[in-house]
Amino acid sequence: MKEESEIEEQKTEESEQAEPTEKAVEEIEEAEETLEKEEEIEEEAEEEVPPVEEEIKPPPRKEVEEEIVEEKIYTIPLGKAWIAVPKKRAPRAVRMIRDFVKRHMKFEAREELEEEEEPKRLVISNEVNERVWRRGIEKPPRKVRVRAAKDKDGNVTVYLAEGE
Repeated sequence: MKEESEIEEQKTEESEQAEPTEKAVEEIEEAEETLEKEEEIEEEAEEEVPPVEEEIKPPPRKEVEEEIVEEKIYTIPLGKAWIAVPKKRAPRAVRMIRDFVKRHMKFEAREELEEEEEPKRLVISNEVNERVWRRGIEKPPRKVRVRAAKDKDGNVTVYLAEGE
């Protein structure tokens, strides 16, 4: 009986030792395969990607493309916009800016010409509009400082003055 129990113990010990080693061997092989695949992927990635030069160019602005003939900085008083009904003050302030720039930049809009030319445009930039509307429709600023630029075609663009 002792011999039989000893033989069974040896068999169980051998089987216990054999199974983990087989599992360990399989795990090691799988790990090696995955490492090889990762190395191949890294090598392919290195081969495919050329060295990138750090050149970031800003998009060209319309100001640079268009030749500016005349440029002036104005402080436009908007106090009379406060005479209007509270719910109509900011729109009135924008109209006042438009009228002021037309008057001071000698803007001749929609002349009746026999030739077919594009009508001249007065553009108020988004920055100026946001400055007027910043505190809402009821409380526009009392005055706003702008930069008006006239290009060679006679179009006038109104920007917010720098430092504002």
